[in-house]
Amino acid sequence: MLNRGTKLKASHGPQKYPIVGPVLFLVSVSLALVLLLKRSDENTILVSGLPPEKKWNRFDSLVQFNPKREFRNGTDLIWQIPDSPKAVLFLAHGCSGRAVNFWDRSPKCPKCVGLPEERLIVLQALARKFAVLTISSAGRCWTFGEERLIVKDIITWWVKRQNLGKLPLVALGASSGGYFVSAIANDLKFSSITLMIAEGLFDHMDIKENYPPTLFVHMPKDIRRQQKITEFMEVLRNKEVDVAEIECMELPLSPTFLSDRIPGLDQTISARLFNLFREKGFVDKNGYMKQDGRATRWKDDLQDIKTNLLEKHLVHPVEEELNLAFAYHEMTSLQSEEIFKWFESHMA
Repeated sequence: MLNRGTKLKASHGPQKYPIVGPVLFLVSVSLALVLLLKRSDENTILVSGLPPEKKWNRFDSLVQFNPKREFRNGTDLIWQIPDSPKAVLFLAHGCSGRAVNFWDRSPKCPKCVGLPEERLIVLQALARKFAVLTISSAGRCWTFGEERLIVKDIITWWVKRQNLGKLPLVALGASSGGYFVSAIANDLKFSSITLMIAEGLFDHMDIKENYPPTLFVHMPKDIRRQQKITEFMEVLRNKEVDVAEIECMELPLSPTFLSDRIPGLDQTISARLFNLFREKGFVDKNGYMKQDGRATRWKDDLQDIKTNLLEKHLVHPVEEELNLAFAYHEMTSLQSEEIFKWFESHMA
């Protein structure tokens, strides 16, 4: 992440000789120009957006979506198995999420929506040869009684049907899905789990022996949750569970930030949105969001613009990316590399 603005400092010594003064002046000017150009290059990095390894299309040459969707006892399942899979990943969405959020719309899944962060997690998994299973919760958020047992049975049945029973099983859940994964890890044998923007239910459950290694991916701006994660990491360590954490920090917006992250949103619209956010004071002078996308009234200002600046189906993706940039509570794929290294390091 680029650092917030840095200040350039210069020092000047006393002039001893008449000719030295102009020479020093010319040198200082030249130096200042070099530094200015260097700053311009740095700013160009900001303006040009994210590096290629962070963009929405970075997996295009490696893997394509080809999911299958079915219903089992009224529960929505969407999944994909790469050639020669080495592990199985169960993904649990947050409140108001669905399995369709993880997959791009296609003839095989016409109702899929492919939200920016969710889709990139799936593509990262497939590229690393993880079979991916996504399941929708019965209600708006996950529950931890009967639903936990239903999902346990679905995962067990699906793994057996696909002949994947000999592969390591891992799980990632975000927000409500993170609580759910922390609970179902008492029922299924996961080789490791990741809880994203969720501290888990460790003060409401008995942690069984051989509880899986647990990675917390969180946003420390949420101080209360950070404190609970610190507490629960100690609880898990005392149970001899391997634990680790990844802290996700805020990101500056730029004219191409949204087009770099969201399929179907071009650079012109991205730049116009960025200018709108800046004009309305939604971002500070360095491009950082002052509030997250949920609390910022940017959609109201869009309605005041006569031209149809943003297509309806892109509103939710934009909000997700604004939440990500603010870094308080949102699913994130930016740490996928570290997350999958965590999974792979516990698959012996």
